[in-house]
Amino acid sequence: MRGLVIRDDRNPSELRRFAADAADRRAALRALAIASALEGASRSDAARVIGRERQSLRDAVVRYNAEGLDGLKDRLGRGAQEKLSAEQKAELKTWVVEGPDPERDGVSTYRLVDIAAHIETKWGVPYTLSAVSKLLRRMGLSWQKARPSHPLGNSEARAAFKKALPHNYRT
Repeated sequence: MRGLVIRDDRNPSELRRFAADAADRRAALRALAIASALEGASRSDAARVIGRERQSLRDAVVRYNAEGLDGLKDRLGRGAQEKLSAEQKAELKTWVVEGPDPERDGVSTYRLVDIAAHIETKWGVPYTLSAVSKLLRRMGLSWQKARPSHPLGNSEARAAFKKALPHNYRT
């Protein structure tokens, strides 16, 4: 490989042996490409061995030079950073669990839209509905609620109706 020197503490056969034994398939492919480059293949030919472009081979060589065989393994991403602090999440959880006052708020339960609006109003952090749902799930809350029943409904009539349904009836 012209332009980028590859460390030579391992020969191509050792790299191929590592590739054969590696549990991480992508690390094994990177090792095979580097072994091909050490044997004199051009940069594009060595990358073609693993079905990649020259740039990804160059990135693998740079990591291999810096970290050895560990540099060939995939790295886990850190993920998105949390938008709310731990204190804000605790306050939000308390607010959600307490629930709304139907006479004051005009609703009997919060919807995701209401929670997202509350977060944006209180802390100025915008959330999509799916992000609010995931946030609630991470906080140990569920969007599901009990099946509603009318306060003036007849519980005996409901029980009799359930008994009268055939067993193969699906709701």
